[in-house]
Amino acid sequence: MALRQAWEWERRKAVGQHAFFTTVLTLTVLGALAGQDLTAVETLLRIGPALGLAAWYTYWIVLRGGRDRSPWPYLVGALAGWVVMTVVDPALLPVAVAVLTPYWLRRAWWSAGGVLVLGAAWSWQRFTTDGTDGSVDVRALTGCVLGIATAVTIACYVATLDHESHKRQLLLDELTATQAERAAAERQAGTLAERQRLAREVHDTLTQGFASIAMLLDAARDDLPPGSPVARRVEQAMRTARDNLAESRRLVHALRPAPLDRTHLADAVRELTARLTEETGIEAYTVVTGRPVALPPSTEGELLRVVQEALTNARRHAHAVSVSVTLSYLVDVLAIDIQDDGTGFAPAVRHTGIGLTSMRERVAALGGLLAVESAPGEGTTVAVTVPLPVEPSAPGPAPLSGMPGAERMAPAS
Repeated sequence: MALRQAWEWERRKAVGQHAFFTTVLTLTVLGALAGQDLTAVETLLRIGPALGLAAWYTYWIVLRGGRDRSPWPYLVGALAGWVVMTVVDPALLPVAVAVLTPYWLRRAWWSAGGVLVLGAAWSWQRFTTDGTDGSVDVRALTGCVLGIATAVTIACYVATLDHESHKRQLLLDELTATQAERAAAERQAGTLAERQRLAREVHDTLTQGFASIAMLLDAARDDLPPGSPVARRVEQAMRTARDNLAESRRLVHALRPAPLDRTHLADAVRELTARLTEETGIEAYTVVTGRPVALPPSTEGELLRVVQEALTNARRHAHAVSVSVTLSYLVDVLAIDIQDDGTGFAPAVRHTGIGLTSMRERVAALGGLLAVESAPGEGTTVAVTVPLPVEPSAPGPAPLSGMPGAERMAPAS
C-alpha cells in the first residue's frame, strides 16, 4: 500500500511538472506574439524554437525519465534553444523557467536563486526596452518586485514540501525496517523460549521417568534368579528404558540454544561480542575472571538470552561506541556486567519496552538479581548476579555394612 501511494504521488507530481512546463512555455510565447505586428517569418522564428524545445523536453524528460538520468544532455540542448529564443526576442527570456522545470524541486535555494536571477534579467529587459525616455514606472517596478518575490516564495515552499516528503518517506522506511526487525527478533525470542520450555518439560518428565524406570528394573533384576526367563525379560525392558533415556537426553540437548550446542556460557558470550563488532563496528569484548563453573544447560541458556538482550539494547537504542561484558565467577555467585558508553536513559522513568522486563523475569526465575545503572548521556550498566551450584564436598566415610540399604546407597558403577 505504501509503495502504491508513493508511486501515485510521483505520477501526480510528474503530471503537474509537465503541465507547468507547457503552461509557462505557451504563455511566454503568446505574450511575445501579442500586440506586435509580426510577419510570418518573424512569427515562425518565435514559434519554431518553442516547438523544438517542447519536443526536446518530451524526449528527454517525459519519455526517458529525466529524474533518474544525467541532466546534462537535456540542459545543454534546452539552454541552447532558450538562448536562440532570447536572441530572437528578449520577451522570451522567461522561457528559462520552463527549461528548468524538472529541477525546481531538487534544491530549494537553487530554485529561489534561479527565479531571482531570471526575474532580475526579465525586469532589466523590460525597462531597457520600454523606458526609452529614461523614466521609471513605479507601478510596473513594484509589480515586477512583487512578482519576483512571489515566485521565489512559491519555489522555496514547493521545494521545502518536496524535501519534507522525502524525509517523511525515509522515516517511514526506517520505521518499517525497525518494525520488521523487532517482529523477527520477537519471533526468534518466542521460538527460543518455546524450545527452552520443551527442553525443561522433556527433562522433568520423560527423562526423569525413564531414569526411574531403569533404576527400578535394575533393582528388580537383582532380585531375580540369573538366567531365568523373567530376568531376561527384565533385562530387555531395562535396555529399552536406557535407550529411551539416552534419546530423551539427546532431544533435550538439541533444544538448547544454538550458541551453547558446542560451547559453554563464556565462549558463547565471546561469540556474541565478536559478532556485534563484526556486524556493527562497535568495540565489543568479553572479560572472564575467576574459574569458570559449569552451570545447568537451562541456566546458561537463560543467562545467554539476558546478555543477548542487553547487547541488542546497546546496539539498537544506546548508539554505543564501546560495549564490554564481564563474567566474574566468584565463590558462590556468577556476576555478569554489561556496560556501554551509549546515550543512557533514566531508569526511574517508566518504559514501554519489554526488554528489561523479560530480562528481570529470566534472572528472577534463576534466583538471581538484576540491576540497571544509567543516566542520560552517561551510558548504561546492567548487572546480573546468580548463585552458582554448590560443589559437592569430599566424600565422607563409607556407610557401615550393617546399616539397612547400605548397598543400595552406594554409587552405581
